[in-house]
Amino acid sequence: MAAADTLSYDELVLEIEWVADSGTYSKICGITGVTINRTTNVTSTAVPDCADETLPHSTKNSVNSIAVSVSGTGVWAAAKHHELLDWFYNARKLNARLRNAKVEAGGDSGDIYAEYGPAILSSLTNERPGDKGEISASIELQFDGTPSRSTVV
Repeated sequence: MAAADTLSYDELVLEIEWVADSGTYSKICGITGVTINRTTNVTSTAVPDCADETLPHSTKNSVNSIAVSVSGTGVWAAAKHHELLDWFYNARKLNARLRNAKVEAGGDSGDIYAEYGPAILSSLTNERPGDKGEISASIELQFDGTPSRSTVV
């Protein structure tokens, strides 16, 4: 049996463009766990059988919209304390990028390796553990619109 080709931990990258229009993206120091949630909002319509309306209706589904959000967990790193609080309290949109470094480095032509676009920091949580230890952090970003995608050339 052949094992699946998988991504390693460091090949899924969440990056933020902290300075608008700079083209320079960097990771959020301390955030090591990243979860991407891609969802479609579906509209369902019941369609009757025209020959026999007593039969159960068929359901037709169509995609109404697409939403992409990203959550991250880790430790609260002093290196990004100011930037994260500024992003949240000023309700700014910053460009975010999700990058598959393995596909970017060695994917086939046309393979999607990055999703990017303006994002809102919709949730910022910290927790001080009761048994000492480091302050934890969790964040959630919501893309404003459908993210653009970059492909391997």
